This record gives sequence, C-alpha cells and structure tokens, in this order.
Amino acid sequence: MISIGVDYYPEHWDEKMWKADADLMKKAGVGAVRMGEFAWSRFEPREGEFHFEWLDRAVELFSQRGIDVILCTPTNCPPLWLYEKYPDAVQTGADGKKIATGIRGHRCYNNADLLRYADRIVDIMTKRYANEPSVIAWQIDNELEANFCFCPDCTESYRQWLKNRYGSLDELNRAYGNSVWSGEYSSWEQIKPPLGSYPKAWLNPSYMLDFYRYASSDVIKYIDRQAAIIRKNCPGTLVTTNMWFCENMPDFHDEFARLDIAAFDNYPVTVIPEDKEEIYSHAFHLDLVRGIKRKNFWIMEQLSGGMGCWSPMGRMPSPGMIRGYAMQAVAHGADKVLHFRWRTAVSGAEMHWHGLIDHSNVPGRRFEEFVSLCRQAAEVSHALDGTKVVSRVAVLYSAQNEWAFRIQPQTDGFYYFRQLKLLHDAFVSLGVNVDIIDENSPLDGYEIAAAPTMYITNERAVKNLYDFAAKGKTVILTDRSGVKDNNNKCIMEQLPTVYRELVGGYAEEYDPIGGGRNTVRFSDREEFSCTGWCDIMTAENAQAIAQYCEGYYAGKAAVLLNDYGKGKVYYIGTIGGRDLYRRIAAQALGERGVKFYDDLPRGIEITERSGEKGSVRFIFNNTDKTQSFALDGKRLELAPFEMLCENI
Repeated sequence: MISIGVDYYPEHWDEKMWKADADLMKKAGVGAVRMGEFAWSRFEPREGEFHFEWLDRAVELFSQRGIDVILCTPTNCPPLWLYEKYPDAVQTGADGKKIATGIRGHRCYNNADLLRYADRIVDIMTKRYANEPSVIAWQIDNELEANFCFCPDCTESYRQWLKNRYGSLDELNRAYGNSVWSGEYSSWEQIKPPLGSYPKAWLNPSYMLDFYRYASSDVIKYIDRQAAIIRKNCPGTLVTTNMWFCENMPDFHDEFARLDIAAFDNYPVTVIPEDKEEIYSHAFHLDLVRGIKRKNFWIMEQLSGGMGCWSPMGRMPSPGMIRGYAMQAVAHGADKVLHFRWRTAVSGAEMHWHGLIDHSNVPGRRFEEFVSLCRQAAEVSHALDGTKVVSRVAVLYSAQNEWAFRIQPQTDGFYYFRQLKLLHDAFVSLGVNVDIIDENSPLDGYEIAAAPTMYITNERAVKNLYDFAAKGKTVILTDRSGVKDNNNKCIMEQLPTVYRELVGGYAEEYDPIGGGRNTVRFSDREEFSCTGWCDIMTAENAQAIAQYCEGYYAGKAAVLLNDYGKGKVYYIGTIGGRDLYRRIAAQALGERGVKFYDDLPRGIEITERSGEKGSVRFIFNNTDKTQSFALDGKRLELAPFEMLCENI
C-alpha cells in the first residue's frame, strides 16, 4: 500500500510536544515515521550507559495511532566520548591528517574500535525492538558514501583488496601499465591510497579506478556487517539504507544487492530553470533508484521546504510542488514517501533546512498541501496495491564509467550523467516508462536498450547488447564507447572497438570540441546543434543517417543506423540537445511498435503502474505554468505541478 510519512526527531524536542505531534500526524494522514539515525549520544551518553526509554515512549505513541515506524542504526554520528577515547576512529583526509569533528559522518569504516562499538549499539537496539510490531523496517546509518579514508587501517584494507584481486605485484604492475613514469611496485607497502592534492587525472587511471572500486566495496562491507546483525535479531523485518547522489558515490547496485529494498533521498528543484536544455526533472533519479533492484522503492527523505545548511537558503517550494513531487515519486514506483522533516529544527546546522512546520510552530501553506497529498495518496492507494512500473525501454548505467570519467575528464562540460539524462529524457518526453538499470542486468522484456558512453569495456554488457540486437531489438550507443579495457587502459583499435561490428562502422578520428558547436543534418534535412564531442564516423555496413555540417569534417557521418541480426543499432557520435535525442527515440519507438505520445508539451510526464487488477496512469505537469493539451482524444488542463491519476 502507498504510505506518506515524515522524518521525526523526538530527541530534538521537549517530550511534552510529542503527543500533540503524533495526534496531528494521525489527523493529517501520516502512515510512517523514521527516527533515530543521529541519536547515538542520546542512546549511549556515556560509555556503556544506555537510555532507550525515551525512544520506547516515542515508538509507543506512534504504535497506538497505527503509524508505522522505521528505525535507523545511529552509526553516522558516534558520540564524542568515543572519538575522545579512540581518536583513530576518526577518518583521515587525503592530506594525511585526521578530519576535524563537529558535524557528522566522521567515522572510519575499518577502525576496530569503531566497529566494536557500532556492532554493540546496533545489536542492543535491534534486540530491544525485535518484537515491536510497529517497527516495520531498519535503515542502516545515513547517506553512506564510498570509503575515502586514508588512515593506516584503511590503507591496509586497500592493500588486502588488491592482493585478493591480483594475487601478485607482477600481475598488478602489468594490469596498471606501471612501466610508465617508473611506477612499478616492488613491495606491497609501496601502495598507498591517493594521498595529497594532485588532480585525479595526474595519477595512474588504472590505479585510481581500482581505488574507487575498493572504496565502494569497503562501505558495502560495512553495510553488510550491520545488515547481518539486524537480520539475526529481527528476522523478517525489512532492511535498507538511504542513497543520494554524493561526491564519493558507491556502486548503488552492489550497495543494495543484499538489502531488501532500495531507498533514496529526493530533493527536486524549487526553481524551474529558464534554460530549456536543462533537465531538472527527478524522473531520472527515481527511475535509477527503481532500476537498482528492478522493483518498487522507498523515499526516505522528500522535499518539504526551502533548503539551507552549507549554502544560503533556497526558494520555498511553490504551490503544488509538495504534493506534485511526492506523487511523481509514487508514479515512478515509490511505495513510501517520507518527508524531511516534520518540523524545522531550531538548533544545529540544519535549522534553515525547512520541514513541513516552520519555526513559528504554526502549520501553514506547505503543511496544508502535505495534508492534501496524504488524502490523494490514500485515494489511489487501493488501485496501486500490487502494481509496479513496467518498462519496455532501458537505459544502462555503470558506476565504473562514472568513476572513470571523474578520474579523466574528457572535455570541458563533458559529464557522464548528461548523456544518460538526455536519452532518458527523450523517452520520458514521449510518455514512455523507462528503467535505468545496471550495465550487467539482463535485457529480457525490453524492446530498446540505450547504452550511452560505454567507456570501460565490460564483457558481459558487450555480449548482452550483441545478443539483444541479434534477437530483433534496438540498441542505442553513443560516443566514448569501447575506449578502455576493464583496467582503464586504452584499447588499441579503432573506436568503438568491441562495438564496431554491432555499430557497423568506426571512427576515423574524433574532435573533443568542448564548449564549441557544430551542426548535424539528417537525411530529411532536419538539423540539430551539437557540442562537447564529435566522433567522425565511417559507415561500413551501417547507414549514415546524419552528417556534420561544419568544420573540416563537414559531410562526414555523425549518426549511424545499422541492421544487426534481426535488430537495429543506432550510434550517436556526438552530444546534442534534447530534441536530437527525442527524434532518435521517437524513430526507435516507432520501429519497435511501442506506443508513445509525440505531441506532449515540454514538462508533461506520463507514467503507468500496472498489476493484476489493472493499470493506473499518472499525468504530471512538471512545470510552473498551466498547460492545456490533448491526450487520447480528450482535452486536459493541468495547473503547475498538478498530478492527474486515472485507471486505464
């Protein structure tokens, strides 16, 4: 069932306020609360002295009102007494110095003392609430990042990871090509994490990619450690953690592989950009989260007000955003949407990160809109029971590619997620469900697989794409595919190397034009601006369906279309604007017989959730303007951020 909820921090408020808050939540229609992720010092104010009585009372308040509880392990913020007693439990920065404590997230994932105390608090807490029926799930820690700690414990952990991966220094040196710049290791002790202030691009790319891989696997080891304790003490209770798009992102697919459900912290924009080329819709983020486990997911933190903490305060959500953005998440497969936070904090660094109730303590416009959201979600909940998003289009995402592009930027403005978003946006703008899935995922059930910038070659992904096209489906590839092997070394073949037969052509050369511009013209004379990158293509078996118009390669192929097996393969050798990808997406959908809407106004999103009882269609106006348009023979008018839900 669909549930709208809130994040609540009883430890921040006088206990006299709790009952009134719980009563108001019940009246508003709140179905779930999340608590506890930063409360370790309240649970254990002094070593070995535990106080859970206050949380017992809070849980009981919500249980009495039929509100589900999601509890969090509090390990993001160990108490200061722990850091004082065990200073090595604090992370070490790239400068080799301990980071300054005082905010949050300072813990080292490999410090034995930290792990011992973390295990204990998680064990005690989960045993205490193991038989509490209102506790339906556990969230591990909070917004975990890959392990970029450079302390001796983590350095040794990194070396051990490399030993397990390569077995010998000779094999590691060969894999990295360490003969360059006399970089060959003669002992394991010479290997250190990337300390210092060097730009990532100055360091060996093979070494850097492995460090990203290690850093991701290390935080996943930390997650799995806590998950094992929770499952032992609370068998059958759901276990998750909350992801976000952070500086040091782990591999999300590995992160949730052994957890029960994927969860995300969702903060869409509160100011719609004037630049029509800017893709601001969080449909991309939501489809990526759903694609992690290819099933419905939860939102652990949802936009409730203007944001401000490490930056000046942002604009408040406009009327319609609170309800519209939450229902957008539901439309894309969220079964729970918890708003951060119930009330705005009056102390601490996040006091200007606004919740549903402001410092005035008087429920206002945003709160009333939240109440209407709870009402709307309740109205559609029964129809959505057992439904999921079923897509015939997949976009392939690779953490390896994301890391590799961070290590070696290609040109000014070249951003890995940009091309993923452009292809995803093209299909979304045509009213089509899209899954964003791991590059290793099977492609069964899809008609179209868009695989942008497949930079690091993954043998399984290559085989999947060849097989997919051979069976009569459509593949879309783009520039910077087949560039590197799995060790992040360049492949000595003409691009796109391993994809050449699939594409039916090759790149004579390429031009990293960065912020420069060119134009591509299709055979029907339609023209589109392009920027960033230009692969100058030669067609072998393929048809050149678009050519460059300017520069020394005017007339040369920019976009290829190849018949491979029973299927078709597009290769987009440049980076265009939104309309270029929309054109190719429409052509591919038409060829595959997938229904789409080619006359939707910009910003109108159509999503369907289907189940045994039928389907529900969501029509969302993700703009700040009222939009009037025709859909399936009837005229619709949607206010800004209005969501229409209908059974079909």
